[in-house]
Amino acid sequence: MSRGQNVHTAEELIRIRRAAEVTASVRDRIANEVRAGMTTFDLDQIAGEIIRSTGGKSAFLGYCGYPGNICISVNDVVIHGIGRPDVIITENDVVSIDVGVEIDGAIGDTARTVCLNSAPPNDVKRLLQGTKDALMEGIAAALPGRRVADISRAVEQAAKRHKLGVVRDFVGHGCGIKMHEPPEVPNYTGWGQGPVLAPGMVLCIEPMLTLGSFKVNIDRSDKWTVRTADKSLSAHEEHMILITDKEPEILTWQKTM
Repeated sequence: MSRGQNVHTAEELIRIRRAAEVTASVRDRIANEVRAGMTTFDLDQIAGEIIRSTGGKSAFLGYCGYPGNICISVNDVVIHGIGRPDVIITENDVVSIDVGVEIDGAIGDTARTVCLNSAPPNDVKRLLQGTKDALMEGIAAALPGRRVADISRAVEQAAKRHKLGVVRDFVGHGCGIKMHEPPEVPNYTGWGQGPVLAPGMVLCIEPMLTLGSFKVNIDRSDKWTVRTADKSLSAHEEHMILITDKEPEILTWQKTM
């Protein structure tokens, strides 16, 4: 488990704030493009056009060989779903959109899960609401002087309250100048305490929760797609936050919101 502190300079934070705000706008523009009947490849191509329109570039495309502009994870796919021409989005699908944008030497990273059905089943409502609650409660725990484990505990407690499984094989992380910076930010407890949270640290808090088990499998054919082992539905929400000397600042909320 990576436990180091990575405190950004004032100059870096100017660029990181801009990258995060751009990425938040891109995320929401992509989410508004999701339609029943389109393929996930179609959505990925639209995402690439939206990202390029900002003057930035996809932080995911080519990262460790990843082939897509964004990650599009449908139903039992937790994360790292690659846009495919044979995967057609339906009204009842749970679609997670994970977006990274690199601009001016900084990176924004954020995720959102949507369902086109305006009246989804109760278990889907529980999944979506529980994942959002876990994210916001994790953020609320990110106070200076506390430790990373306090964030982990808050996320885990929210997940348990909503009776959701907490994926353990993938975690949140530091971000800003590089896609993945220390420290790692697990969504569960029992791994340790992690570093003390200090002003200037930028973290991606990202609950990945399921309606079933925490266990996942990686697709053997593409080496990227992560699915729930029991085929249960999954949701993913992610914000970048800045640790300040008071309350955390959510960097991936659009400033117009």
